[in-house]
Amino acid sequence: MDDIFRRTESVTPHQRRVSLKLTLPTAILAIAFSTLGRAESMNAAAGGGLQAKIEYCEECHGPSAQGYRGYYPIPRLAGQHPEYLENQLRAFAERGRPNSIMAGVARSLSPAMISALATHFSAVSAKPLGGTPSGRAGAGREIFENGVPDANVAACAACHGPDALGTAQFPRLAGQLYPYLVKELTNWSTERGQNRAKPDTSAVMAPVAHSLNRPQVEAIAAFLSNLK
Repeated sequence: MDDIFRRTESVTPHQRRVSLKLTLPTAILAIAFSTLGRAESMNAAAGGGLQAKIEYCEECHGPSAQGYRGYYPIPRLAGQHPEYLENQLRAFAERGRPNSIMAGVARSLSPAMISALATHFSAVSAKPLGGTPSGRAGAGREIFENGVPDANVAACAACHGPDALGTAQFPRLAGQLYPYLVKELTNWSTERGQNRAKPDTSAVMAPVAHSLNRPQVEAIAAFLSNLK
C-alpha cells in the first residue's frame, strides 16, 4: 500500500495531463456507445407491440417501473395517473421538457400507444424503493400539509391531495424517488415549461419551487418518497 502511495505522489503534473488526455476519449466513447445502445434498443422496441415497449421503458425506469436510483435518477412511473403520463410524453415530444432520449421515445409512439403505456403503468402497484435520508420526513410533512407561509408557499396537499396521490393534472408524488424529487424541484426552471408556445400545468409549480430552499426541498422529498 505504501508503494502505491509513493507511485501516486511521484506523478508529475505533465504525466497527469497526459493521463487525462488518454482517459477523456475513453469516457466519451463509453457515453457514445451507451447512447447508441439505447437508440438500437428503442429501434427494436419501435417495431414491437405494447409488451416490447413496456420492457423498453423498464430498462431505464426499473422493474415494475419503480424508478432508478443511480448517478442520474429516473422517476417512478408505477401508480402515476394516466392523463399525467400522457401529458408528460407530449411535453417531451414538443420539447417542453428537454431530454434527448425521452424526446426520441415520445416521438416514436403513436397516440394510441401512448395511451396504452400510460394506462398500463398507472395500474402497476409497486412498493417505494426507499433509500431516503432519515430525520427529515417530519419537516417535510409540515411543509406538505401547511406550506411555508413566510415564503408565500401554499400547502403541497392543496394540489397533490392529502395523501400525495395527485389528480389527472397534478402528479402522484407518493413513493417517488428521493433524488429525483430533489433534482426536479432544484432545477425546475430548466427542466419544465420550456416550450413557451404550449404552456402546461408545470407553470403552477415554478414560483413554489423557486421559493423553497435546499433543506426544505430535501425535507419534502424525504417525506414523499416513503409514502405508499
